[in-house]
Amino acid sequence: MPEQTDTRPAGPAAPPGPAAAAKPDSAVIRDALGVGIAVGLSGFAFGVTSAGAGLSLLQTCALSLLVFTGASQFALVGALAAGGNPLTAAAGAFFLGTRNAFYGLRLSTVLGYRAGVRPFAAHWVIDETSAVTLAQPDRRSARLGFTVTGLSLYALWNLTTLVGALGAEALGDTDAWGLDAAGPAVFLALLAPMLKTAVERAAAGLAVVVLLVTLPLLPAGVPVLLAALAAPAVLAVQGRRERAREARPAREPGAGRDGTPAHRDGGADSDTTTGEDRA
Repeated sequence: MPEQTDTRPAGPAAPPGPAAAAKPDSAVIRDALGVGIAVGLSGFAFGVTSAGAGLSLLQTCALSLLVFTGASQFALVGALAAGGNPLTAAAGAFFLGTRNAFYGLRLSTVLGYRAGVRPFAAHWVIDETSAVTLAQPDRRSARLGFTVTGLSLYALWNLTTLVGALGAEALGDTDAWGLDAAGPAVFLALLAPMLKTAVERAAAGLAVVVLLVTLPLLPAGVPVLLAALAAPAVLAVQGRRERAREARPAREPGAGRDGTPAHRDGGADSDTTTGEDRA
């Protein structure tokens, strides 16, 4: 009797087992705490900067408790300190904070939290928690990294914000300490490794150029709004190039430079003159 073979279509390959993708909890916690502590300490700089911009202790602490997105907070108080309109400053901070919505779309599938948990987890969706979460190999490690990073960073950021706001008067001139650059420096350090493609680097470079050119010319807060247009501008140019490349007719093998096919006898056009005729 001939040997029977299984002709059923093979299903999708099974995911690697826990042993192949597992990461020790201690390693996840160590990385998460490292990010949470390092970035959380910069809340001191925000507290000092916010107090120096004229915000009260209550307003400063409320921003860290309720907004909790460092770059947007620094953008807001920086624009106010420069004399910008509060509405313009708030708009700049808002548009800068919209990146967290895109982080949330990605993290929702990675973390897989229930609907009742998502509103609370959304408050911790920022650059640092996203970076730690997406670096994990499985859902369990991702949840652990997200929780430890979010909890440590939220607690320390708010604590150091309070300390910074209380100690602003003791420091005197905050500009002399350069603390207003701490927040943007942390943000750039986190952003730089993510710029892997030419399109991403072009968008970041164009945003920097727009910001530097418009900063001394326009009211505070407006340059940030204009710099945010760099990303859609670069994407529009990239899309136009891709459409032009797809629309360009592919030249046949052996075609002339103008795209016309060559004759089978080897001529590029209709020139079929033989060597004897030329003679």
